[in-house]
Amino acid sequence: MLPRVADSLSFLYLDMVRIVQDDTGVCAQIQAAPDRTDLVYLPTAALSCLLLGPGVSITTPALATLARHGTSVVCTGAGAVRAYAGILPDTLTTRWLEHQVHQWSDPQRRLDVATRMYARRFGTDDLPSGPTLDQLRGLEGQRMKALYRLLAQQHGIGRFRRNYNPDSWSDQDPVNLALSSANTCLYGVVHAALLALGCSPALGFVHTGTQHAFVYDIADLYKAKATIPLAFSLHQSTNPEQDARRRLRDNLRLLKLLPAIVRDIQDLLDPSPTSTTGEPDDQPDRHDAHMVRLWDPVAGVLPAGVNYGQ
Repeated sequence: MLPRVADSLSFLYLDMVRIVQDDTGVCAQIQAAPDRTDLVYLPTAALSCLLLGPGVSITTPALATLARHGTSVVCTGAGAVRAYAGILPDTLTTRWLEHQVHQWSDPQRRLDVATRMYARRFGTDDLPSGPTLDQLRGLEGQRMKALYRLLAQQHGIGRFRRNYNPDSWSDQDPVNLALSSANTCLYGVVHAALLALGCSPALGFVHTGTQHAFVYDIADLYKAKATIPLAFSLHQSTNPEQDARRRLRDNLRLLKLLPAIVRDIQDLLDPSPTSTTGEPDDQPDRHDAHMVRLWDPVAGVLPAGVNYGQ
């Protein structure tokens, strides 16, 4: 039995440290004083995602340990504003990647998944019968405007407008700063869940044209619950970026968001109650160590490790 991705902690953001592997484990070296270096050991096996900000250096043995433990590593900008690159952990099966490609490759199946994504955001009762993608985008835009207006009234902010401009980062108000920071951390957690399941972050159903299209698809399911209310609650914060990251980490643990992310990804890609083997999937969020098989156009799959010579 291998560790379940849904049992992992959410994420850890680090900057201005050196990450090394010693005889005990992976640790962050922090220059606490000119003559003193503190060591903080990282729970690599329990981390879903490690966000590396500016000023971080990491050794090859430390990266190898993170990869073995299935921890995704994402290189980010200051305050985790941008995600520049990621290191994928080793995955044991292509099951969910195959489901994703199967749904994504057919326009009608892709539309069905996109529709189910929108339905999860604001309830099936609010959707018209047989909606087009244009209608869904319009309904989502109205829903977000109404949510911004409601939260602004609750916190006495007045009129709020979403503004994300990395080139003028410091000119943004606290709510926008907190929201951008929290969303980026949420992207890292979703990215880690996708990689742990073996899915491709690039094959999105609503978003397209970026290596993180599917990350944005899944993250949008949770913003109205996890990041937007949090950002508005920090409208008077003097350090909204840091507060957003810390509060989001606590909220992720309280809301148990990571298991929900795993279940939702699996349900969107394969809504049937049975697995690809036809047996009930009673532990869908566990990494199953399947044997490698051979593809066959008639039989579907055949056992590997067999000599098929006549």
